[in-house]
Order: sequence, then C-alpha cells, then structure tokens
Amino acid sequence: MSGFSAGEVPDGQDEFRAEEEASVDELTQASKLVFSSSLEEPLTWANSTLVRDDAVEAVRAMKENGSGLLSTIGSLSLCRSLLKAGLVDRFRVVMFPVITGATGAERIYDGYPDVALEMIEHRTFDGRIQLVEYKPRV
Repeated sequence: MSGFSAGEVPDGQDEFRAEEEASVDELTQASKLVFSSSLEEPLTWANSTLVRDDAVEAVRAMKENGSGLLSTIGSLSLCRSLLKAGLVDRFRVVMFPVITGATGAERIYDGYPDVALEMIEHRTFDGRIQLVEYKPRV
C-alpha cells in the first residue's frame, strides 16, 4: 500500500485509470493508522499515524471509544489477529473473476471458526468485480 503514497502505477500499466486515480486520492485523504514495529516516522503517506502499541488493544480501545467505522487494508497478520480477538463485526468480500488454484497465497480465514453470515450490502463494479458485505450472525 505504501506505493500509493508515491503514486506508483501497478505493474503492467503505464498510468492510473481515472477511477483508480480517484481511489488513490480518497485513500490519501483518509486518516490512516499504520501498526508497525519496524517503520520510522515520518511516514510518507499523507494523513498517516504510526502506532507501535499492540494493534488488538489499540483497536479494542478505538471501538470502545466510538471512533467510528474502522477498516483494514493490506495486512493479513493484522486481520487474523483482529478476527481471533473477536473485533471484526463486518466482513467485506471483494470477488474478482479469476481462480488462483495453483498460484494462490495464504487464505485469510485459515484456522478461523465457521461463522454464519448475513448479507447486508452488495455491489457490482464494471460488470465483473463484486463487493459483498456481511455481518456475523451469533
């Protein structure tokens, strides 16, 4: 994700498409917390704050203080620790029309207990990519 801060274009492209540029701009303008024990300040991405505290405890405190909507992007280990701590109350799944049976990497939900989900929102982008949002049913 740090490549966005430098305006790096994805491999295989010469430039961002208009909708990609808008997404990068939105991410740049949003407030971001970066949980890391190895990065140093100042962070290069605008509106980013470095947090060295335990991520689970920091997120738990933010939820208790009513910090509003919290989302994660780009960290499999962070997502897994928040799942394990019971701090996830929405699952936003983006489906891309590709099967990566031979090249797929680690799956985020390995080892996570089975959870019944209730769909609360869905959208289709460009006729191919779908975003489906669920909340866990207890």
